[in-house]
Parts: sequence; structure tokens; C-alpha cells
Amino acid sequence: MAKSEKEVKAKSERTPEQIEAEKAAKAAKKAEHAAAAKAERTKSGDSGRSRTKDAAPAEAIKFPAGYVPRLYKRYQEQIVPQLASELNIKNRLAIPRITKVVINMGLGKAIAEKPRLEAAVKELTAISGQRAVICQARKSVSNFKLRQGMEIGVKVTLRGQRMWEFLDRLIFLAIPRVKDFRGLNPKAFDGRGNYNLGLTEQSVFPEVHGDQVTFHQGLNITIVTTAEDNAGAFALLQHLGMPFTRDQAAEKGEARKAG
Repeated sequence: MAKSEKEVKAKSERTPEQIEAEKAAKAAKKAEHAAAAKAERTKSGDSGRSRTKDAAPAEAIKFPAGYVPRLYKRYQEQIVPQLASELNIKNRLAIPRITKVVINMGLGKAIAEKPRLEAAVKELTAISGQRAVICQARKSVSNFKLRQGMEIGVKVTLRGQRMWEFLDRLIFLAIPRVKDFRGLNPKAFDGRGNYNLGLTEQSVFPEVHGDQVTFHQGLNITIVTTAEDNAGAFALLQHLGMPFTRDQAAEKGEARKAG
């Protein structure tokens, strides 16, 4: 009891200068703790982005002024008139066109093997010419030992010149290098004019050096078009040069007619 009375008396005998000094010290200590907590949050939240910056080039690939991709030029000069005649479309703006291409890699094994994520970011950046983005799990799944926020994938969304350049390399360089390739599935459309295809290895792209590949990783490519149905999207991709397999029913019908 005596101790508490002494403390109260000591506090009451403090000068205004001492009170102000104590308040300033408390404010400085509080600001220091807040800055340390913010730095810790920034460090943990930007860990994936910092790895991406280390693995990827400082800037994305830039094209010279006035550059027109080869495939886009052919689309404008040759494919557009062919599609207008084939699909009976009079309005040029209604002719199917490609709006974007999304490339993604699912990296479930990266939960236990972090080098897989870094290698995927580096290789996908080289393939697409654009910095890859790390994807995090949206929800936890106990059966797969997955927690919300874990880094489990890499993706890139391409538009404009990079999109056309990637499609050119995909159609004429990467797909022909696929082992035992027998054509793309013509039924892999989603009913709204979008097409999905998968590649089992990233090494089919010439930008990836086979002797430097540490993990073989498949990737999925989604081609988004403005076509309203599968027929328009199929005609567009076929004119661009996508090597689809022929329908077996059509082949049998042609064989019967020939016989």
C-alpha cells in the first residue's frame, strides 16, 4: 500500500517537461514497433514476387515501333476474307478474332519442392516473353495438405503483339516438336468459342534449353476468341494453321463414298 502511494506521489510531482518527454518516448517506441511489423508483413507477402523478379528479366520484351507480327498480318490480309465468305458474315467487326491467350502451369509438387516454382517462373517467362505471375491457393484442402495462400501455380496472360508472336511459335515451332504428335483434339472447345490444349513438356519450345531443364513440367494453353460458337472458333484456328485431327466419322464417310 505504501509503495503504491509513493508511486502516485512521484507521478504527481513530475514536471510538464518530464511528462512531454515520456509521451514522446512512448510514441517513438510505438512507431518503431509498427514499422517493424509492416516490414515483416511486406517481406512475407512479397517473397513470391521477389523470386519472380530474380528469375525473370527486368523488363518484358518490347517490339520496335510499327512492328506487325507475321501471323497477324496474314490474319488481316488472307484469313479475314476467307472467314467472311465461309461463315457468311458481312460485318467485318463480327468476324471471329483472338482476344487473349492464357498459359498456366499447375505446380502441386512445388509445395514440397520450392525449386520447381522458381524454374517454372523462369521458363514460362522465357517462353511467353512476359513476366510470369505466381498463383496462390484460394482455399485449404486437407486431403491434399493444401493451405490457403500456398504458391501452387504460375500463369501468363498474353494480348496484342506478344499474343500473336506466341501463337506463331506455338503453331509452327513448338507443336511440330511434340513427340508422336497425331494432331490436336477438335472437340476441346468449351461451347463459347474458346479452345484448350495441353503440352506434356515445356522443352518443346525453342526458348527452353533441354540441357538446362531440371524439372519436366506440363502446361495448359487457353485461346480465347470472340466466336459465339465452336464452329466459328474452329474455322478461325484451322485457318491460322492449328493441326487438328480429322473427324473419324468424316473419314469413314469419305471412305464409303470412295468405295
